[in-house]
Amino acid sequence: MSYSPRAAIAAAYFAQGCVFLSLTTRLPKFEDHWGISQLGLTLLMLMIVLLAGCGSLLAEKVAPRRGSAIVLRTGLLGIVVALIISSNAPNIPILAAGLAIYGGCLGMVDATTNMQAVSLEHQVKRTVLPSFHGAWTAGGIAGTLVTLALPHASIAVLSCGLALLPLVVGFARFLPGSGSAPNPEAAEGIPWRPILLVGAACVIFYTVDTASTTWGSVYFDHTLHAPSGLVALATLPYLVASLGARMAGDRLTDSIGATRLLSSGAAVAIVGLVVVVAAPSWPVGIVGFLVLGAGIAVVAPLSYSAAATLARGGGDLDPDTARARTDAVIARFNQFNYVGALIGSVLTGAIGTGSLRLGYAVPVLLLLALFPLAKVFDRDRLAAVSQQ
Repeated sequence: MSYSPRAAIAAAYFAQGCVFLSLTTRLPKFEDHWGISQLGLTLLMLMIVLLAGCGSLLAEKVAPRRGSAIVLRTGLLGIVVALIISSNAPNIPILAAGLAIYGGCLGMVDATTNMQAVSLEHQVKRTVLPSFHGAWTAGGIAGTLVTLALPHASIAVLSCGLALLPLVVGFARFLPGSGSAPNPEAAEGIPWRPILLVGAACVIFYTVDTASTTWGSVYFDHTLHAPSGLVALATLPYLVASLGARMAGDRLTDSIGATRLLSSGAAVAIVGLVVVVAAPSWPVGIVGFLVLGAGIAVVAPLSYSAAATLARGGGDLDPDTARARTDAVIARFNQFNYVGALIGSVLTGAIGTGSLRLGYAVPVLLLLALFPLAKVFDRDRLAAVSQQ
């Protein structure tokens, strides 16, 4: 296996995380620049989430036939266009148009980066999804640091500068796709019931993750009254802890198993989120987000890995059909991402209109469900189900 495709996949994750977090950590600036209310921001996030789901569905249809690499490149270049339009928008309708393009391309890139990652994981035959998702987190940290380092930079200058990243990555060398649709008979054997259980864990993760990355800066600004130049600190410790957990996730998964790792992580995440909700000041809030990130980070990559294992079945499929089938399943599985994002970004903002403390209290209850769901991730259980 050439190193180039692996580096290219990691770069795509990095670019996606950098652009997304640079956008969400600047939401307070969006409020001021375009005069948008918190409800208005909620509606814009709803639009992005819904269109991202459409972009993921498009990837499901196109990638198995044309290859995930082509769809990934298209999505990355579409993000470049979206950043240029939205950052230079003279009014809210043009801003909404640019963010709509971003939403669709976000879904395309989300789906296809995970398609590429699970294909490589199957080829190398060891856990690599957590570290790939760690590349996304590293990109998010970079995007957050840019916001912190350039608090007075104009939205247009910052966004156009960030657009160079997906532009360059879009021409990288990715894994080739199968170029053919999966056999309809093979698709009938996909075990959707266990995939739905794995997807439920993914929904919980993205509910918590999106609530943290989307509303963290607003929470620090409006509720915890952090200094204006430090509101992005809500997101940064969460991302730093997530990065550490994901970089260690490959080794920990192979050594102690996904079930034990998810159960212990859920307990840590609950403690962290309770600290966030009860935080009397922004320094305490930083500690809460730090603990939360360390606990919750590996849920998403392990969910995609488990879904891919279930999609491939017992290994009796030819390589092209297995890859095309997995691409289709991962694109559809990616919808769980947006269900969680919908709950995390939209409902957190809507419920927390009066106080985001209430909005952040909702995910605490969801985290409790990770304890029974963790059993589904047992490697022997996944292997047994996939062979049925």
